[in-house]
Amino acid sequence: MARAELDYTIEFPDQPSWSQKDSSIQDGKEARTRQPVVILLGWGGCRDKNLAKYSAIYHKRGCIVIRYTAPWHMVFFSESLGIPSLRVLAQKLLELVFDYEIEKEPLLFHVFSNAGAMLYRYMVELLQTHVRFCHLHVVGAIFDSGPGDSNLVGALRALSVILRHRSAMLRLLFLVAFALVAVLFHILFAPLTGLFHTHFYDRLQDAGSHWPELYLYSRGDAVVRARDVERMVEARLGHQVLVRSVDFVSSAHVSHLLDYPTYYASLCVDFMHNCVQ
Repeated sequence: MARAELDYTIEFPDQPSWSQKDSSIQDGKEARTRQPVVILLGWGGCRDKNLAKYSAIYHKRGCIVIRYTAPWHMVFFSESLGIPSLRVLAQKLLELVFDYEIEKEPLLFHVFSNAGAMLYRYMVELLQTHVRFCHLHVVGAIFDSGPGDSNLVGALRALSVILRHRSAMLRLLFLVAFALVAVLFHILFAPLTGLFHTHFYDRLQDAGSHWPELYLYSRGDAVVRARDVERMVEARLGHQVLVRSVDFVSSAHVSHLLDYPTYYASLCVDFMHNCVQ
């Protein structure tokens, strides 16, 4: 189901099969079955049917799943110019858990590529600063193919894939425009905008969140460099965060599930179980 103001999808399991009990219920009251909520934040240009393949991993195990992908033009242009337009979307996504009255359930993020990471960055900030969101019970975050630091070549490759169905001329215009915006921003505007808009990669490195993190990446990724993910892992470990990372070695960008479906699903499920127990 979806709402016009935010093009998301939410799925509730027909028969919750999650067996973990809420240990906080005492005084002789009957224990309540905990029902994890998983928020999937898609990569740039991905469609809901793409995210649905990942959603199935959690949905069939009794989880509530919310799927959302930020508009690609916000990711590639607004954020590149230092305009925090994704912050509004991040707040609306967090408000969904209150709209559906699932705010007391354990919350897990599954974040894809830089588009998902940019949105996740604002959600983390809101979880720490917004009075309404501070009490949400986040138990962990999974990162697939990201996050990556500033990488113009990788960004152009990602944007080219998103625009593959457009005309050659329009695709070329968008790619040239993005390249110019990125270069000009870093040369001319970054020193000024940096005063009030920190790059999402740097912000995530120093995030104040302390829930466990799982990084699924590959040296074969041509969009996000493996060394960027590994540097993020080192930074998070330095902040005393429980981190695990898995290098799939040869799989392409956001293609780990496609190449290793059983292994990928088991990593996600095991991580979720460990976080919620």
